[in-house]
Amino acid sequence: MQTPSTFPNLIAAGFHALSDPLRINVLELLRQQELCVCDLCDVLSVSQSKLSFHLKTLKDAGLVNSRQEGRWIYYSLNIPQFSVLEQYLAGYRQHSLISPVRSCCD
Repeated sequence: MQTPSTFPNLIAAGFHALSDPLRINVLELLRQQELCVCDLCDVLSVSQSKLSFHLKTLKDAGLVNSRQEGRWIYYSLNIPQFSVLEQYLAGYRQHSLISPVRSCCD
């Protein structure tokens, strides 16, 4: 459960996770289907250790889910977390439609 104090950390972690091109590539692949780590390594031409670091960042941000099947771990998108980030940004769009407050110096 989210508390008001954890919300800023959740938003910051989400945007941090989205700030790396390799992680964006991972998300684009997962947009199409759930994938195993070995498949992601093959498609992205990266080592499993490098990819594991990035997958942990995505998972810690709540952007991906993981499940283990035998010795393989499969990853998929956690769509509700993307919705949280989308709603956060939408708040800025709504705010920009409100008339600006005049400062005391105008």
